[in-house]
Amino acid sequence: MKASYFRYDLQFKQAAGTSRGVLHSKESWFIVLRQNEKKGIGECGILRGLSYDDRPDYEEKLHWACTHIHLGLAFLWEELGDFPSIQFGLEMAFLSMESETPFELFPSNFTQGIQQIPINGLVWMGDIDFMKTQLNDRIAQGFRCVKLKIGALDFDKELALLREIRLHFSADQIEIRLDANCAFTAADALAKLQQLAVYQIHSIEQPIAINQRELLAELLQTSPIPIALDEELIGLTTLETKRNLLEQCKPAYLIFKPSFIGGIKGTLEWIALANEFGIAWWITSALESNIGLNAIAQFTATLNNALPQGLGTGALYTNNFDCPLQVKQGFITYNPTIAWQVVVPDLAS
Repeated sequence: MKASYFRYDLQFKQAAGTSRGVLHSKESWFIVLRQNEKKGIGECGILRGLSYDDRPDYEEKLHWACTHIHLGLAFLWEELGDFPSIQFGLEMAFLSMESETPFELFPSNFTQGIQQIPINGLVWMGDIDFMKTQLNDRIAQGFRCVKLKIGALDFDKELALLREIRLHFSADQIEIRLDANCAFTAADALAKLQQLAVYQIHSIEQPIAINQRELLAELLQTSPIPIALDEELIGLTTLETKRNLLEQCKPAYLIFKPSFIGGIKGTLEWIALANEFGIAWWITSALESNIGLNAIAQFTATLNNALPQGLGTGALYTNNFDCPLQVKQGFITYNPTIAWQVVVPDLAS
């Protein structure tokens, strides 16, 4: 078996705003495996400034993984505990190489085009007119669950946008999820949550910055809006640290980004804990290309979770890979009659 890697920068169709700043491009790395006539590909979906493995030695560790590919997936996965996106990229690449076709990693009713997965429609931060336009587009596209990123604008303007949504759509018609991306402070978090709750919010992701466990535990008890944890899971690589978080904080929801939490194996470990603690969850992509999104969607389909998932990011880029994934009426589907269009560099000698 031989392995190599290459970098591919994804370009956003329009600037993507979060409370951490505005994104214009997104760096991705791909691992390619080849053994005899078989070839596999996996995406290492790092997100600079957020991923646990955003480190200076990231490419060096990719090179190490490729030069030690003969040691096998199980060994490499254990050795790469501090590099969850590489763990997932390797899992993806091995599944790809072992599959009948490189991109059908989890054959199911989903990959046959029979099953569809409900997803939320994403509304990025921007000025209010821009957010209104996105929101109207999502509703026109058939989404009944929308996720709004908040925290970067004037808070009163964000409240005004929510007020306008509720003037036209009840909570039964449109479910609103919010993602604060850690934007609230200890001083203002509860007051802001109380003001937001007026608009019948389904949940809010990560209202405060990570590593404030006492404050987080208090908010989870007092918040009028169910709180979902996302960034708080990043960097918890042992069963003990994961269990400690859930025992201390008891969130309403958990959100799993496989590229951030150790790929398939890491996600399944989190799901087992969530089920043990009676915590609902959903899976979301981390701005991967369609190669990574495909793996996440196929994996998610096997889990039979009825909640809307966060998998509607395939149309964000100008230079994404053409693929069978399609978003229709608030669902992501897989159309097996559509061919993949992926050009993979030759393996290094």
